[in-house]
Amino acid sequence: MATTSDELLHRATLPGRPAAVEVEPPGTPRTTVPELADLGDPRQVAPADARELTRVLLVRLASLEEGTREYSYVRSTLIELNLSLVRYAIRRVGSRGESQEDLLQVGSIGLIKAIDRFDPDHGVEFTTYAVPTILGEIRRHFRDTTWAVHVPRRLQELRITLAKSRDVLFQRLGRAPTVRELAEHLGLPEEEVIEGLAAANGHTAGSLDAPAAEGQEDSNPLARQLGQEDSRFVTTEDLVVLKPAIAALPERDRLVLSLRFGEDLTQSQIGDRLGLSQMQISRILSRILKQLHAELVAD
Repeated sequence: MATTSDELLHRATLPGRPAAVEVEPPGTPRTTVPELADLGDPRQVAPADARELTRVLLVRLASLEEGTREYSYVRSTLIELNLSLVRYAIRRVGSRGESQEDLLQVGSIGLIKAIDRFDPDHGVEFTTYAVPTILGEIRRHFRDTTWAVHVPRRLQELRITLAKSRDVLFQRLGRAPTVRELAEHLGLPEEEVIEGLAAANGHTAGSLDAPAAEGQEDSNPLARQLGQEDSRFVTTEDLVVLKPAIAALPERDRLVLSLRFGEDLTQSQIGDRLGLSQMQISRILSRILKQLHAELVAD
């Protein structure tokens, strides 16, 4: 049983429908578009029939006035007929972590642009024109919106160029190229190549709270595996507590502490500077440290 025009137009409003499609209000008479008189669901049309019907409808679309009910109806049907091209383009480039629904929306925008810009008089197959347009829209989406951190456009494009150059040099050399070889191949400074390679790391990011991968001995999240206790925090706390106690010491005792632990002098060197023996300095230090330890424990 043939699908009515009202039912077809209703499907244009369902989730997954490209947002940029101009949905024609129900009531468009099929008699104004005789090519679609016996059409059922456009998405169920066989590929060969879809190509032939697309060719006919593109010619018809070019003869219609933009903004009319017939124009919108034919345009919407063309989009439905060729959504398989969007799915094909998505399979070619991969999802890269993006949802299929989002990529379908992005690719559909490319399909709409191809339909609006296509000129049947040029004698080119619509598929030949549409697929690169859809791929370009999806790749632009990846380039502009899927980076984990902000990376300048120059480095985004350099990353793509480096990836292609690495493939070429790998085939030629039989191994991964070095930074110098990449720089010579592209005619760029080595520093710029290094910058481009580093920029590739900004495309994706892992969560520190993500669970460990299966098979790892440590099942804690990455954040716990990376973290460790820093003993210097304890030292800092001790110094904060001891600061008033050190300030209360006699001037000579503070000087001995400063020479020993600030300037890292030996006991003999401190004795020479103060006119005391090494044994006297040892006793002074021992007394000061015991006093400070007692105050630290008390606090």
